[in-house]
Amino acid sequence: MATRDPDRKRRQLMEAALAEFAEFGAAGARVDRLAKRAGISPGLVYSFAAGKEGLFEAVYEAIAEQTVNAVPLDPDDLPEYAGRLHDAGQRHPQVMRFLTWYALERAERPASDLVARSMRDKIAAVEAAQRRGTVRRDKPAAEILALVLTLANMWQHHTEDVDSLVPPAQRRTVITDAVRRLVAPPA
Repeated sequence: MATRDPDRKRRQLMEAALAEFAEFGAAGARVDRLAKRAGISPGLVYSFAAGKEGLFEAVYEAIAEQTVNAVPLDPDDLPEYAGRLHDAGQRHPQVMRFLTWYALERAERPASDLVARSMRDKIAAVEAAQRRGTVRRDKPAAEILALVLTLANMWQHHTEDVDSLVPPAQRRTVITDAVRRLVAPPA
């Protein structure tokens, strides 16, 4: 006799939604295809989320929460933080594709509470590191953080042309070295 397991079905749905949205974005995703990927009925999708748009937002929130928890900021070692972000992106290319779609399709939307709070906390942590003297003080913490995040993620979507310039095995080192130079206080 089959038993109901709503948590398992929700996990299946979220994994299928990530795959569908990473491939097609919110605009191109289809609920019937997404449900088939999850092994559930299309009607069940609506019992877990407010339609395709609600599911798109739920996937984004889950990714944001997972990233905040899995890759915590160490403001006194921003090069290694950037390296860990790069590593996470390499391990989860589907997440990076999803985030690219999200940025394209939600550019006008303000950041979620979780993301906004996380960014404020990170900026405050970088400011504290600046006061301790472990991060340069001549640039605002928000600018430094933005550059660190950009450097950490700059090779998440690449082509063979880029591979020939900087091989994948060297990218983490290039990123951590660049961040080290970026944040180092003047001698």
